[in-house]
Amino acid sequence: MSHKIVSREEWLAVRKAHLRNEKALTRLRDLVAAERRALPWVKVDKVYRFATSDGEKTLTDLFGANSQLIVHHFMFRADWDEGCVGCSFEADHAEGAITHLEHHDVSYVRVSRAPLEKLLAYKKRMGWKAAWVSSHGSEFNFDYHVSFTPEQLAQGKVAYNYGEVEGFDELPGLSVFVKHDNGDVFHTYSSYARGNEEVCGALVYLDLTPKGRDESEALDWVRRHDDYDNPPVKTCHAG
Repeated sequence: MSHKIVSREEWLAVRKAHLRNEKALTRLRDLVAAERRALPWVKVDKVYRFATSDGEKTLTDLFGANSQLIVHHFMFRADWDEGCVGCSFEADHAEGAITHLEHHDVSYVRVSRAPLEKLLAYKKRMGWKAAWVSSHGSEFNFDYHVSFTPEQLAQGKVAYNYGEVEGFDELPGLSVFVKHDNGDVFHTYSSYARGNEEVCGALVYLDLTPKGRDESEALDWVRRHDDYDNPPVKTCHAG
């Protein structure tokens, strides 16, 4: 790896110039976050039911004692034996945040279409503690545009990330909900695709380094954390 080599004084001048852009990005991030919080809400009138390790629960139940809920739409199709590699990467990052979220009025749960027993087995393998529920038989994944019916796929493209993309039957996302004191639940936000990178700290660390992410396409280097000695998996969508 070769790169331009300069004196400490020359480096400092360039670094200070770069700092201006970093500060601008921080201010823009604050602006975007404030804009996100100001988005209008949509009331959730449909009753969604999920299989959990504590029996059947509704979306309202998933809030627990908190008034805010983050749902990780984790790609895990019913016929898969392992969860999506990219979703597993994101889940690793969430694990360290859960305690802090729960003490800041935010519950966090993973939702997948696979049967609960598969989710719990994979959760045990990964050593995760976050709540994970199955939406098998529910319209939840379809309503929040992370799972797609055969009829939708037959059209060639599906509605995803506020546009249209080539069809896969499972895609990743994050959704946020809030619950009023009277029990009403509202959908406040959803992000998809690279919009979820903000929660993956390893990417931020890599972006600090000279080689960066060193990838030819997004996350092509990522493995499940117990799988780095094995050959890479080309795509989550193949299972």
